[in-house]
Parts: sequence; structure tokens; C-alpha cells
Amino acid sequence: MSLEPRDLPIGVFDSGLGGLTVVRAIREVLPGEDILYLGDSARVPYGTRSAGTVIRYARNCAGFLTDQGLKLLVVACNTVSAVALPALSKELLVPVLGVIAAGARSAAAATKIGRVGVIGTAGTVGSGAYVREIAAARPGCEVHQQAAPLLVPLAEEGWLDGELPFLAARRYLEPLVSKGVDVLLLGCTHYPILNRPIWRALHSLGSDAAMVDSATAMATEVRETLETSSLLADRERGRLTCFVTDRPASFHEVASRFLGEPVGDVEPVDIS
Repeated sequence: MSLEPRDLPIGVFDSGLGGLTVVRAIREVLPGEDILYLGDSARVPYGTRSAGTVIRYARNCAGFLTDQGLKLLVVACNTVSAVALPALSKELLVPVLGVIAAGARSAAAATKIGRVGVIGTAGTVGSGAYVREIAAARPGCEVHQQAAPLLVPLAEEGWLDGELPFLAARRYLEPLVSKGVDVLLLGCTHYPILNRPIWRALHSLGSDAAMVDSATAMATEVRETLETSSLLADRERGRLTCFVTDRPASFHEVASRFLGEPVGDVEPVDIS
């Protein structure tokens, strides 16, 4: 028996495990939704790859998930959102949402003075995708970016509080605070679990900038999209099914850290 469209799952993919913060946010906002998550852990990171390779990898991931039957696809990878989203949106029959556009719109709406700071990986910052998306959402808005590469390994190693992440965050935030930004956009899916040291660093620099994270913004857009299309699931608690292309020894520990709960069974898959 075929499922009603509203009963189909949401698909989410990322180049690794950071996208589980997006899954976590979606499950908080929409606890009744079934979610299929794919982490392409065999080929992480995407940020160092050519645009053609990123698009090919994105098609692999999207194809695997859509073959399972979806009502919506979420691209939780900043690199894919910056490079491959137009191709996926054109080729797929289901709606496709990207984490960059969601975060950018949220930050543009939050700023009172039209001055936004963005931290992200070197690849995401170098792409200029957040600058373009924020400008599209709010013409004339100043966007100041800062690459913060050390925050990703700190998140994956579990250094979520204390002096080390605080000092790293403070170092990265100093140039943005000096520009007088009133909104700080966390432009990497790893960063939400470092909220506390990032917030401490902001305040230690004398800034009261509001923090916006792309994972929460993405969850809000997912809810709005499903509501508009009358596709919200009518169940109390949905299931999460996780797939990975490679399972490192520390997978369950790291994945559970990003998800905020035990990740449960994980199925290895070959999508190449």
C-alpha cells in the first residue's frame, strides 16, 4: 500500500555528521516527521573539492534519498548549498531546501542596523554564498565574514565548553565585533553545539549581537514549507533512520553529540 504524500519522510544529507544538528532542530520543531539522514562520511570534506565534483557527490546523495521516497529534501551541507542547489532544484521532483538560504534569510530579518557577521568554514566563506543570499534578502545590508576553521575539529572532538573553544571563538569574533555587527550568523552546521563558548566570547568582547544558527533557521523553513503544502505528518513521534557511506570508529559518539541523543542503528551504504 502506497503512503499518503504527507506520510513520506523528509530527506536530509550532509558531507559528514554536522548535518545532524539540522536533524536535531527539525525533530524539535516537527517531532512527528520521519527523517532519513545520509552522511557521506567516506568523502568528507566537500569544501576542498571542485564544483563539478561537489555537484556529482550531491547528485549521488540526493538520488539515494529520493529513491527511498521523500516529500522534501534538505541540503544540510553548506558547500552543496553554495554550489549544487540550483542543479538539484532543477532535476528533482520534490522541493529542495538549502541551509545557506535559510540562515541568510533569518539573519537578514534579525538585524536592526543592517550589519551581519558570518562565521563559517574557509570554503563557505570563500564562496561568498552567504553574502549573496543576505544581499538578496535585504539589499544594502553589510555582511562581514570570518573563516573559523578550528571550531569544526573542536566540535567533533567534544570540546564544547571551557577555555579552548572560548579563546578560539574570541579570536575569530574580534574582527566582526570591531565592525559593529548586531547579528552573528553561525554559518556551519557544526557550530550550534558550540553555542555556549561562542556566546561567551561575544559578550567578553562587549557585543550584544544576536546569534542566529542555520540549523534552527532551516527547521523553521521546513515547517513553513510543509504547512504551506499541507504535508505535515499526523503522528506523535517520527522515526529517524541514518545512513553513512563510511563508519569511523568514533561514529556513534560524535553523531550522538550532534544529534543530542543516542543515534541508534546506522546503515552503511554505497552511493558511488
